[in-house]
Amino acid sequence: MNIMLFHSTHGLRPAVLQAADRLRAAGHEVWTPDLFEGRTFDTVEEGMEHKEKIGKEELLRRAVLAAAPYSERGLVYAGFSLGASIAQTLALGDDKARGLLLLHGTSDIAPGVTADELPVQLHVAEPDPFETDDWLSAWYLQMGRTGADVEVYRYAGAGHLYTDPDLPDYDEEAAEATWRVALGFLDSL
Repeated sequence: MNIMLFHSTHGLRPAVLQAADRLRAAGHEVWTPDLFEGRTFDTVEEGMEHKEKIGKEELLRRAVLAAAPYSERGLVYAGFSLGASIAQTLALGDDKARGLLLLHGTSDIAPGVTADELPVQLHVAEPDPFETDDWLSAWYLQMGRTGADVEVYRYAGAGHLYTDPDLPDYDEEAAEATWRVALGFLDSL
């Protein structure tokens, strides 16, 4: 698979590059665009402040420019938290998208979007302060209405960015379970 993997509000940190290496070791081609142009952040708050300075439209423009050279190949869009929301937006707008792998995040779904049979897999902490139960229920129903084929995996007790070993949220057991399931998902596409 050809995978476009987007980083979280922490920026393009070692955990994102390690994830890309894990995916490459499984036989996938992976790109990790740096939407923050070299900036990384230790806290969510710092990253969110930087994201706000850049602006949503500019972040999406950067993501589209990063994906455009490869979209004809049929990309799987993937991302961590903020990167998951960006991946979701791009996948729902790309009729050649092969799949959507969301780690720790989702996004609003524009009215009238269709994603007939797009395979979607979401991995998220339970509970997650950024992805509440009410939000996830509504998201799941809306994503189903687009025609996407959605799977959701919840990890009780894990922190929001539980796959990043350099952050306090890290949960090794949940992270390894996520990667096992996600690699199976990618192999099925």
